[in-house]
Amino acid sequence: MKGPVKSLSPCPSVRTICAGMDEYSRFVDWDKMDASIQNQDPKELTCTEFQELKHLARQGYWAKNHSLRAKVYHRLISDIPCRTVTPDANVYRDIVVKIVGKRNSGTLPLPEFVDNSLVPTYCLNAEGIVGVRKIISCIANQFPDISFCPALPSVVALLLHYSQDEAECFEKVCRILACNDPSKHLIDQTFLAFESSCMTFGDLVNKYCQAAHKLMVAVSEDVLEVYSDWQRWLFGELPMVYIARVFDVFLVEGYKVLYRVALALLKFFHKVRAGQPMESDNIQQDIRTFVRDIAKSVSPEKLLEKAFAIRLFSRKEIQLLQMANEKALQQKGITVKQKRQNVHLAVHAENFKSEIVSVKEMRDIWSWIPERFALCQPLLLFTTLEHGCSLNRFYSHIEGHEPTLLLIKTTAKEVCGAYLSTDWSERRRGGNKLSFFGTGECFVFRLQPEVERYEWVIIKHPELAMTGSERGSHSTQASNATSFSSVPSDPSDRLSPFLAARHFNLPSKTASMFMAGSTECIIIGGGDGQALYLDADLNHGRTSHCNTFNNQPLCSENFQISVLEVWGFKDTLSV
Repeated sequence: MKGPVKSLSPCPSVRTICAGMDEYSRFVDWDKMDASIQNQDPKELTCTEFQELKHLARQGYWAKNHSLRAKVYHRLISDIPCRTVTPDANVYRDIVVKIVGKRNSGTLPLPEFVDNSLVPTYCLNAEGIVGVRKIISCIANQFPDISFCPALPSVVALLLHYSQDEAECFEKVCRILACNDPSKHLIDQTFLAFESSCMTFGDLVNKYCQAAHKLMVAVSEDVLEVYSDWQRWLFGELPMVYIARVFDVFLVEGYKVLYRVALALLKFFHKVRAGQPMESDNIQQDIRTFVRDIAKSVSPEKLLEKAFAIRLFSRKEIQLLQMANEKALQQKGITVKQKRQNVHLAVHAENFKSEIVSVKEMRDIWSWIPERFALCQPLLLFTTLEHGCSLNRFYSHIEGHEPTLLLIKTTAKEVCGAYLSTDWSERRRGGNKLSFFGTGECFVFRLQPEVERYEWVIIKHPELAMTGSERGSHSTQASNATSFSSVPSDPSDRLSPFLAARHFNLPSKTASMFMAGSTECIIIGGGDGQALYLDADLNHGRTSHCNTFNNQPLCSENFQISVLEVWGFKDTLSV
């Protein structure tokens, strides 16, 4: 999937969009509008190819001309595939008087599904501010299936700047909401979709903004609650000139752009605030304030530059992660808004006891694991202190559980371990032959003498998953390259695991040797060494650098095991 639009023009001839002068000024307070976003050149847009349009959107080609941007928005939104019956401008004209009635439009109550969201005024004049509430009320009337959509007020307010009248804005928003292409994810409209997108964002932060994530874990009682704010940063706190630039690209490339920009915001927040005391005792409020005042530190161009420099997973891979998170929420019955269990409740001093790690250390590990499993409490499945030093007993206690967390304490008091994404029963698929399995969500770590986590090498070095010609292209166009191959479109593959090795163009199998086991040993990480090798008696082991995780030795290269524990995730099914 390349985005909402493959071409600006549906016919072979070149379509030219020309900018008018005053037809899109009705709702704009020009005293508030940035002087650079009025009616400067260019006056037209000629484009026939998606890649060219994508480049122009990122470049901000139509950002300097208000009328041109309005016409481009109209064209892009008109090309969104929608349900057969989608409310249009005429519907709005028919229902608005009945819906609004004689009430004061400025005090119209917002529908519950916007969840008390901010209603940004951006650069709207008084008529526009009133119009936003009228349009939202009419959308609520026409879309009874929307149950949770906190981004809606911002989207309506933004598009009203670029509409000739309220009815046109209503139609544009309805087309975005009524998109019926299952491969396109535009705006979350249910709590399940919203919550899973927050979990997905948390997973992406964990992988791409590790320094910021470490700060969030250190200063926040509930890091998941902080990440649930990510859409508010964009659709609420971000100033007009910034969100308009983001929306330019969003309409061309789709939802993934929103993740990119939110990650970039978090990276800039960490960079600007690193080493400084928090402005308040509420990190959530500090980030909101930073985003609201972002013009003090970061330009729109720098924000987008940072966003597109992040070599993110492919769109298909992110969809798989989103689906996995939705499935986990459904299995726990979390489909309507409710307070989520935070990591301090999941790993609590009263219900957690380990001979290897403290409650604080387990909380640190819990902050690394995928969001869909951070909802669960740790469950001790196996410990050598109780079940003995036998690989057969190891397998018998942990098979049927997915994922698992392996913890090792050596006789030298070193502590290391691994998060393992896949049920150990998968080892039997190779018969008597030792074969590797698992996914790119696996990682290895050490806690003592110092903390270090090593993820799948492809996450930090996506260029390793490319062919030679792709690597050459990537070196010159890093910000524009898609570094991961897309997931096969065959329906049988749509529910395949997130970060399954077969989704990637890997140069060799050594980049995907996640986990392997036999009656003789277990191995975690491979290729020019093994991150962890444990013998059949669970007594001795060794560790070294390996290609899969590009790790340093996790402890003394040859070690004796003092205690080994395997933890599962309470109340999980295979997700």
